[in-house]
Amino acid sequence: MNASQSNLINVLQQFHHRYFQSYQQQHHQPPTVEYDSDWPSPCEQGGASNGETVHWHPVPCAPPLDFANIEQALELELHPDIKTYFGSFFCANLAAEASDGKLELLFPWSQKDFERLQENMLGHIWMKRKLRQQETVFFAVTDIDDVILSMVNSTGEIWAEKVGKKPHRKIAGSMTEFITSLEPVV
Repeated sequence: MNASQSNLINVLQQFHHRYFQSYQQQHHQPPTVEYDSDWPSPCEQGGASNGETVHWHPVPCAPPLDFANIEQALELELHPDIKTYFGSFFCANLAAEASDGKLELLFPWSQKDFERLQENMLGHIWMKRKLRQQETVFFAVTDIDDVILSMVNSTGEIWAEKVGKKPHRKIAGSMTEFITSLEPVV
């Protein structure tokens, strides 16, 4: 692991910590999600029945999740920061606020969810290629219809883009810079 990847992991851990502190201060308990037996996760803390809520906490992936299959299928090496972002933690999606508005950071909830995420990444990149646009990898949704946040695979820059369109507004120079700028929304 290089220094950039290690720094991004630290920034993600700090954001998780700030999110949990804010959540506990406001709700006087750890975050909860609705339990779904079809989507179990190592993040879940305690047992529940379908429809009930369960407390959860991010869980480091050891070893990190592997992207070799998607890279082979695409004949493309994914940017190391996107692999670190998606491959380091199982976590529920986290609401946040940037200077431009509210968003939701996407994370794999489980190994099964990671596989679904990879399928969506494949579809997104194939769509970009078909449209002859630069390859991006989405990692967040915004409160604006059809606007997602993506990383430009070749540069690591963070951009806003409408689904199916070229990125239209640069948000940050790197994933680390972007995550550092966020405030948790609980």
